[in-house]
Amino acid sequence: MDFPILSILVIVPLVGALLTLFMGGARAPKAKFIAAAFSAVTLVLAVYLLTIKPEDLADLTENYVWFKVSGVVKMNIIFQIDGLSILMVFLTALLVFLVVLFSWHEENNANYYHSLLLAMEVGLMGVYMAADYFLFYIMWEVTLIPMFFLISWYGGPRRHYSAIKFFIYTHVASVIMMIGIFIVVFSAHDGSHAVSFAFADVAANSALSEFMQIFVFGLLFFGFAVKMPVPPFHTWLPDAHVEAPTGGSVLLAGVMLKMGSYGIIRICLNQDIFSLAFGFWQPVMIGLGLFAMVYGAYACIAQNDLKKMVAYSSISHMGMVLVGMGCMSEIGIQFAIFQMFAHGIISGVLFMVCGIAGHNFGTRDMRLLGGMAGKFPVYATFMMFGFMASLGLPGLMGFIAEFGLLYGLWTYLAAHSLEWLIVFGLLDMMLTAGYYLWAMQKTLFGKLTDKIDLEHCHDIAKNEIAVLAVLCGLIALFGIMPSVAMDFITPYSSVLGPALEALL
Repeated sequence: MDFPILSILVIVPLVGALLTLFMGGARAPKAKFIAAAFSAVTLVLAVYLLTIKPEDLADLTENYVWFKVSGVVKMNIIFQIDGLSILMVFLTALLVFLVVLFSWHEENNANYYHSLLLAMEVGLMGVYMAADYFLFYIMWEVTLIPMFFLISWYGGPRRHYSAIKFFIYTHVASVIMMIGIFIVVFSAHDGSHAVSFAFADVAANSALSEFMQIFVFGLLFFGFAVKMPVPPFHTWLPDAHVEAPTGGSVLLAGVMLKMGSYGIIRICLNQDIFSLAFGFWQPVMIGLGLFAMVYGAYACIAQNDLKKMVAYSSISHMGMVLVGMGCMSEIGIQFAIFQMFAHGIISGVLFMVCGIAGHNFGTRDMRLLGGMAGKFPVYATFMMFGFMASLGLPGLMGFIAEFGLLYGLWTYLAAHSLEWLIVFGLLDMMLTAGYYLWAMQKTLFGKLTDKIDLEHCHDIAKNEIAVLAVLCGLIALFGIMPSVAMDFITPYSSVLGPALEALL
């Protein structure tokens, strides 16, 4: 294919970000139209990628020389797409466009707000399509900056504290990840050629000892685990979510957290580099994943703030992704990727309904709400749909993802005579159903609250209805027809999964 579609997916939001950035003053209200137009173009291109047969995606590879010193070092801009990244690219384009529409009435420095959203899209697209370690790291860091300012400029009362905490945690983790990347890259250099950062070149020449494989795997895993996040390195997430604007929370949970799990699958589970480390790290990954599942769900029960509850639920659901990756099997990898995609869409609904509660009703405190279903039926409908999807109601995509991951976990446990550990999966399911049903009971049903002034409150706006309807429609579509997504995932997982199993 001669048309450089992958590069265009990065360039379009970059141009949009620059245009909206300079639309200050009287032109600021028009920034949303520019942001909507450029994010719509990006979404159309991402949807077009979904029409390409999975086996033909490799033909889209683009390679441009970025920096080269003959015989010394070579850094290229290499973009690739496959069954692991294509759904993440689509998810990024979809959520950015919908967040722009959802935030249509943002008036506080609207040009900066929409510029930050599009800048986020640039970094996210780069991370999910990069096939060069240096490019991957640069794009990883690019995502950090706009999210920091989204929280710091547009967040709640403790926004500055939360933004700095977010920056410190994620930047320190990325620096440790960078150290691991440099060790991997330079260990693959034998002096006969220039140092190459390309994924393929490093994999073909990697020569790490068993100890170094285990050590470097740990460095990279730490960097990715903080981003997911995995307890005990998770405390930045609830603070960031609670203080972030709704659009920032949607992108943070929907696609930024997936950068961590994506990095683990793409880099840590590379059998050409870390084949001797898998046996050591597999039980660690599964153990941490099981702990994250139960801890996150248990922490949700203690929350009174709707948004903080949903933030902890993200920790629990990403724990399931870690368990799937830790199984290092075809079914584990397959449903870990599907759960990444499913959680991205479902969390968009969850954080939007939480944001609407804070904006329309003046509070997210469940102790002050009650009986909202009778007065605000449209809001109640979308909240119930999102909560049911997240707790794994059959017929919705959350059920497909969680069922597959639990089956993959059971297969692993049965093979190692550890069947009793499945109790953690069952406990997670019960706690998840419990805190969501409890939250709905306190918020939507019972006697209409008299603790807040509802006289001037209103139900969901038309732009919010349209955005939520699209997300809920996709949740139902992929729940009824999961093959629409699985057709892209399966060719990738059917190669990686058996290769990992053969090494254990």
